[in-house]
Amino acid sequence: MPTLTEPKLIAGNANQPLANAISRRMSLYRGVDQQLVDARVERFNDGEIFVEVFENVRGEDMFIIQPTSNPANDNLMELLIIADALRRSSAARITAVIPYFGYARQDRRTKARTPISAKLVANMLVEAGVERVLTMDLHAAQIQGFFDIPVDNLYASPIFALDVRTQFKGQMDELMVVSPDVGGVARARELAKRINAPLSIVDKRREKAGEVAEMTVIGDVQDKICLIVDDICDTAGTLCKAAQVLLDKGAKEVHAYISHGVLSGPAVERITNSVMKSLVVTDSIQPTQPVLNAPNIRIVPTAPIFTQAILNIWNGTSVSSLFEDKTLTPIYESLYHMD
Repeated sequence: MPTLTEPKLIAGNANQPLANAISRRMSLYRGVDQQLVDARVERFNDGEIFVEVFENVRGEDMFIIQPTSNPANDNLMELLIIADALRRSSAARITAVIPYFGYARQDRRTKARTPISAKLVANMLVEAGVERVLTMDLHAAQIQGFFDIPVDNLYASPIFALDVRTQFKGQMDELMVVSPDVGGVARARELAKRINAPLSIVDKRREKAGEVAEMTVIGDVQDKICLIVDDICDTAGTLCKAAQVLLDKGAKEVHAYISHGVLSGPAVERITNSVMKSLVVTDSIQPTQPVLNAPNIRIVPTAPIFTQAILNIWNGTSVSSLFEDKTLTPIYESLYHMD
């Protein structure tokens, strides 16, 4: 579909490596130099954020690449201020590309007198001038309904399925996909369907937030290679305990596929010392040096799927087509050589 606007990319400080990777891939796909828009995102001495865009963006289709990862508040404010700067510079459309949508865990009131912060953040984005959101693996799919603008929610499971078929070639019959809790069954089931594997559940009972009192495995994991699937790994306490429980129940090996590696506090040390053979995370959150150095943590790139999704949004073509293997496999063929 012909378009009069050009897609232009701009990034905050949250994940510059991912933004640069998307820029390089877009240059490759379009056959033109697609550099990030020249801008500066700085702070005054008191921490106040200042943004200045050095290029003309009037009438352009702007894509802001900025996950709201740690430090969540700073990165969220950068996103909002960049959006405001672009709106006041007469950009034709502003799309927020948020690989990791922070505050998504606060999507409902679990107790009296608590906020629904995910809705608050959605309102702030719209008020700042964002007209469309592109994200990956929202903690709860219903968060899309918090926005009165279009939201495209990509999924990591098609990428993980490609990785599983490559890493466990010849062992596919031994695989068992495991959800670490009842709430994540739909996400785990999606990967299980893609790789044609059975599904098991680790049912956990919490005495209080952050502490798991008891875990029960629902399903037979005897002599299985277990793949734990979840959207967020924060301190990794629950994940490492679930891996140990699965081994105690007779699992042969335990691996984990996590969409967003928050990996705060003692997470990396726990994972390194755990019984898990590997933890696979995407680069939706910029990995720290300890994460890169960890022997059993592996990172899969999201730049290919985000680049194609951005181009599809710009062209007015289907984004959901990227959930299909026949569409996704070609853009990942340099990483996964499928027979």
